[in-house]
This record gives sequence, structure tokens and C-alpha cells, in this order.
Amino acid sequence: MKRKKGWLPVFLLPAVALFLLIYAVPLVIVFVSSLFDYRLTGDSMTFIGLQNYTQLFSDATFRQACGHTIVWILIHCIIHVSIGVILALVLYKKPRGWKFVRTAYMIPNIISNAAMGMIFLNIFNPQYGVVNSILKAVGLENLTNNWLMDTTTAFPSVTMTWLLFAGYTTTLVLAEALTIDDSVLEAARVDGATSFQTDMFVVLPLLRKIIGTTMVMAATYMLQMFDLIYITTKGGPGSATMNLPLMLYSVYKNENNYGYSNAIGVCIVIAGVVCMTLINKAMRVNEEDY
Repeated sequence: MKRKKGWLPVFLLPAVALFLLIYAVPLVIVFVSSLFDYRLTGDSMTFIGLQNYTQLFSDATFRQACGHTIVWILIHCIIHVSIGVILALVLYKKPRGWKFVRTAYMIPNIISNAAMGMIFLNIFNPQYGVVNSILKAVGLENLTNNWLMDTTTAFPSVTMTWLLFAGYTTTLVLAEALTIDDSVLEAARVDGATSFQTDMFVVLPLLRKIIGTTMVMAATYMLQMFDLIYITTKGGPGSATMNLPLMLYSVYKNENNYGYSNAIGVCIVIAGVVCMTLINKAMRVNEEDY
């Protein structure tokens, strides 16, 4: 046994080396550089301590981007995941054509965000878009709008570009549900449980961990959401759809301020850790089932 354990460091070394090179070292660089006035056009990096963070938390655009990001995380974790779980429970009953529905529902999720952004640019187009065309066809022309460029409708319009497409959540939850032993469900039926009661008090508790995992995935997805928002609104109009990744890009691209943008990056990393910790604790993902 000792001889076998002696090989463990050898097998772990490549993975540890890759982690250090690809994740750990860049993270340290981001944290350190956020304490400097760092611009590519400058001659040197000037240490300024927490000045970037002081400026950041007094920035109205940053507060608005934080608010949008938090709202999107909540919507994604609650509504988006719920849609995926409900559909998974329906497909778990294996109705006629369930395999086709499962496959078809995944199609939007295998389309790139860039392509989805272009699709919704056309759907919400004020001249020939599907939304305005339908409103005109049913006599509601007064409700037509430039959906992505109106400050009152831009945020919900961008939200709709991803809200209903919960294919990955559906697939993961369905795959976990299909592993539940039939004897457990049979015992519930013998005890007189209805189909709804079986789903609520037997199936869903057994799916707790995978649902928690999909919520973590949903939160981290929102913390890195960039391309779809950039293509549809670029964070506008004004900052009506600005989020943290888009603000980070805007700062380093338009202001050439790498230290300040890396401070935003540090906030994103911290937000990701907080979200993962809270979801894992709430869903008891790391606890053993007895």
C-alpha cells in the first residue's frame, strides 16, 4: 500500500502544474496588479495601494453593474434553474416523444452566444423584428418599441435572450433523476403518495445536490456573461444593461487602465466564491445523505 501511495504525487504533478500555470499564477497577478496604476502607455507601474478599490466603490457605473449582475444571478439561479428542473421532472415521466424533446431543447444551448446575440438583434429589431411584427399583426402597434435601445425595456429584453434556454440544467437533472432506484418510488406509491407528492417529497430531495450544482453553474455563468450582452446592447443604452465583465472590458479597452480593470476582476472572483459558498451551504451540496 505504501508503494502505491508513493506514486500519487507523480500522477498529481501534471494537474497541479497546469493549475498553477493556468489559474493560480494569473489570479495572483490580477490581485497584485490591482494595487498599481498600470497602463500600457505608461513607463512603469506605480503602487497606489487600495486607491483603485476606493475609486471603484464610489463609481456609480460600478454600483449599477453590480446591481444588474446580482439581479441576473438571482434570476438565473431561481427562475432559469426552476424551468430546467420542472422540464426535467416532466421528461422523467417519459411521456411520448420525451427523447426528442430532450434533444430539441438542447439546441439553443449548443448555439454560440455570438450567434444567439445576432438572432435576438433581429427578433427585437424595431423595423422588421418578430416581436414588433406580431404586435402590429394583432392590432397592438402602439406597444411596438425599440426594445434593446429603450432604457425601460433593454434589461428585460436582454434577460429573455437566455432565460428560457435551460437545456444543460434539464439534461443534468434528468440524468440524475434517471439513476433513482425504482424501489424508492415504489415504496412511496405503496405508502399512498400521489405522483405530485412523490416528486415533491421523494424525487426533489434526492436531486438536491445536482440542483445545487446547476445553481452554482448558473451563478458563475452570469458572472462571466459578456459576449451576448456586448453584441445586443454593449451595456447600453447608457449603462442600463451594464454588468461587471462588460465594465471590466470597457475600462481596459477605452481607458487603458489595467490596474482599475483588474480591481473589477478581483471583485468578480470574490463574488464567484461568495455565490458558490452560499449556494453550497443553502443546498447542502457537500453534506452526505444518510
